[in-house]
Amino acid sequence: MKLSPEIEFHQDIRLLVYRPKGLINEAEINRVIGVIEGIEAASREPFNRFSDTTDAHEVELNFQYVIEASLHRRLSHKGRVPVKSAILATDSTLIHYARMLALLTEGSSIKVRVFQDRKEAAQWLGVPVELLAPKS
Repeated sequence: MKLSPEIEFHQDIRLLVYRPKGLINEAEINRVIGVIEGIEAASREPFNRFSDTTDAHEVELNFQYVIEASLHRRLSHKGRVPVKSAILATDSTLIHYARMLALLTEGSSIKVRVFQDRKEAAQWLGVPVELLAPKS
């Protein structure tokens, strides 16, 4: 599967890294969900996720969409091995939506946590912080 420049998949440690730039909207979230579901379909092996939203400068989402997307992911991942999804966010709107995602996936096989510190996210995911560093 060909990935766009803002998405990396580290097969060896089973980690997807997503670094959106600029606008985050429904089309962008749907695209990333498609990539995640494509990797899940190609391999039954679980993988964790890290989203670095620090270079996202505009958010065009709404509550209804976030609820629907969260419930879709919760149901589509049902019965799979638990995975972690760390979201690095410093923008108050993105923090709000990320916390909503964490709440909506609570009790599912997708464990979402929101971080404002990259090192803490790396520790929680059990990966070197250098892997999560911004790309220059």
